Amino acid sequence: MKKPDIPQNERARLQALQALEILDTSPEERFDRLTRMARRLFDVPIALVSLVDTDRQWFKSNTGLSVRETPRDISFCGHAILGDDVFIVSDAAEDERFLDNPLVSDDPKIRFYAGCPLRVSDGSKLGTLCIIDQRPRKLNADDLETLKDLAAMAEREIAAVQLATLDEVTHISNRRGFMLLAEHSLRMCVRNAEPAALVYLDLNKFKPINDRFGHAEGDEALRLFADVLRHSCRDSDIPARLGGDEFALLLTNMRMGAVKTVMERLQKRLHVCN
Repeated sequence: MKKPDIPQNERARLQALQALEILDTSPEERFDRLTRMARRLFDVPIALVSLVDTDRQWFKSNTGLSVRETPRDISFCGHAILGDDVFIVSDAAEDERFLDNPLVSDDPKIRFYAGCPLRVSDGSKLGTLCIIDQRPRKLNADDLETLKDLAAMAEREIAAVQLATLDEVTHISNRRGFMLLAEHSLRMCVRNAEPAALVYLDLNKFKPINDRFGHAEGDEALRLFADVLRHSCRDSDIPARLGGDEFALLLTNMRMGAVKTVMERLQKRLHVCN
């Protein structure tokens, strides 16, 4: 059995997942409707909306399956989030990556799997919409498009959840999202004895932009600053708009010298923009 590899952006991916506050929540009709549709359209016994957490895959919707989670290291979805396209296993019993997987040899006795990655706004793949059968099978081109359409619908539902934690102008974390992500990241820093730095940024002379040129130009200035802020830090760092012209940046596992380097990089990019 081959365990799924870890995505390169794993830390940022998990931060995005934690910020949704969707793990271990109750079933919701908007997700269950999609898995019922998938089960009916593909004539399969199992359809899932699966979210890949640190060490488990948890099912936001699990039509046809009695459990709510399974270990990540035996998950098919852990493999699916490593790619950009639909991940297909036509016959798990003949696939050396899965033939001795307990999900194949024991219940639910998976033979066929197809999972389409579910992305959020920053490109992170949080999980899949997947279909499972207990007999080998293949999908044709129309089947693939149908599965992708259902996954896109699931992504829109996840985006609706994500909007509660994203700033609608800059598309980086809002105050609520920042507090959720920062709490999670700081716990990891404490557990791993890693340093962290919090940077507070207040845009000078922002109000005159709104007064003189209008709020549309003011919003464009905020978006420009957020883009510069985002590209001046790593995927694991957390930029946020706290409100108005106030921004914050949490830098984890970074010594003071490196923090100064980030700030110098930010200043240079802002100078170029000016």
